[in-house]
Amino acid sequence: MHKIVFLYSELAGYFLSCINELTKRKDVEVYIVRWPVNKEAPFNFKFSSHVKVYNSKDYNDFELIQLIEEINPDVIYCSGWIDKAYLKVCKLYRNKIPVIVGFDNQWQGKIKQHIASLISFKKIHPYFNYCWVPGKPQYEYALRLGFKAKQILTGFYSADYNLFHSFYEKYLQVKTQDFPKRFIYIGRYYNFKGIEEMWQAFINLDKRLNIDWELWCLGTGDISPIKHPKIKHIGFVQPENIEEFVSKTGVFVLPSRFEPWGVVVHEFAAAGFPLLCSRAVGANSAFLEDGINGYVFEINNAMSIEKMMEKMILKTPEELIAMGNKSAGKAATITPEKWVESLMSVLSKN
Repeated sequence: MHKIVFLYSELAGYFLSCINELTKRKDVEVYIVRWPVNKEAPFNFKFSSHVKVYNSKDYNDFELIQLIEEINPDVIYCSGWIDKAYLKVCKLYRNKIPVIVGFDNQWQGKIKQHIASLISFKKIHPYFNYCWVPGKPQYEYALRLGFKAKQILTGFYSADYNLFHSFYEKYLQVKTQDFPKRFIYIGRYYNFKGIEEMWQAFINLDKRLNIDWELWCLGTGDISPIKHPKIKHIGFVQPENIEEFVSKTGVFVLPSRFEPWGVVVHEFAAAGFPLLCSRAVGANSAFLEDGINGYVFEINNAMSIEKMMEKMILKTPEELIAMGNKSAGKAATITPEKWVESLMSVLSKN
């Protein structure tokens, strides 16, 4: 029996879809230590009976080490290198078992990143012997941090692919007959998400062309929702209620100024949506081919967003469906099943 411990920060539904896939194996026991739920994303998590969950705030450093010693894991995964208590655990096990660090930082060549690569022998490698990153933008950073290719796993962020792909299959015929003229944004209402530029772009487009499209926004945060007759604010939506909004919208938009990855892009690709994303979105590297299944626009640039929105609304329903079909195909490159294969591969390497 393989015992796998996850020392996790903020849990998300997509991560649990991977955990649920992992627990289908009869040779695995899963243990999760987690941070408190974020109040801006108050997910109601439902855990499999095969998963044991612990709240990190219930343990001091010594008690957490004791807990992990009692579990006696075969693999440890740790979210980043911020939590000092987690690091103490990792350092104890780094020379005994695979200890994997996960991060989604893109390599951007910043001074801070160059410094991190120079001191990684002290700040990172004493704690971890593997890393697990989402995709290509993070793979380069992993190499620069001193991890060898054989120590780097990819595809860490996976949407609940089967769920969102089922929406694609379920509503494809309906949307083919009557394509929903609605853009959809899902994310927090924060400045770094670029939502104010998105709203302004949509308003400018409507003012200029009097379009028969709407913009639906799902999320909460510290930015007040703008008021406009064609912009609808839904608020935070639990994952089990997302299908209703997937079924009634047609084009996905993510205008982030900063977005290391963006699992929501994978979700809507799997659901068969044409995609509109800013250049900052890391998930573009896997799921968005500019001009083929969507468009990439400039960061912090309402005019660029407006231009790409206009390209979408001028397309025929048939063209939009074809773009969505291509998105669905790209989404299959990362799945919870492949996530499990990656994780289990470290056991065969040791």
